[in-house]
Amino acid sequence: MKKTIVLAAVFVLSLTGFAQDADALVGIWEPGHGKAKVKIDKIDDKFYGKIVWLKEPNDPDTGEPKLDKNNPDKSMRDVPLRGYRILKDFEYQGDGVWEEGTIYDPEKGETYDCVITMKDENTLDIRGYIGVKTFGRSDTWRRLKMKKK
Repeated sequence: MKKTIVLAAVFVLSLTGFAQDADALVGIWEPGHGKAKVKIDKIDDKFYGKIVWLKEPNDPDTGEPKLDKNNPDKSMRDVPLRGYRILKDFEYQGDGVWEEGTIYDPEKGETYDCVITMKDENTLDIRGYIGVKTFGRSDTWRRLKMKKK
């Protein structure tokens, strides 16, 4: 009986640890170029990231909010970049790795397969690629600290 209780407790604790590790991705992150800030949230069991801040929020030609003008889908070209979901469908694989998702580059209008690796609690390695991870590009994202009010 005691053995069953101990095993059940270990199982419950392992589930709790897993959830904490997976949720470590949640927060606001700044890509290496510093032009944007991306908020990553968990929706159901997947992770998504949307642009919440732009260094240059307005189009210099129009003075209006920047739009997704490079999107290959013409119907999406009038959608504002602020609020746009650029990370989609990431699943936690364990050991600080999230895969099975995509990243959208609004400057090129391209979507790539992507893997996210947490280097430490405040640093992500974001690798976008086509087909094979070897043929891709990596960027380092830094977690932004939330100011206390």
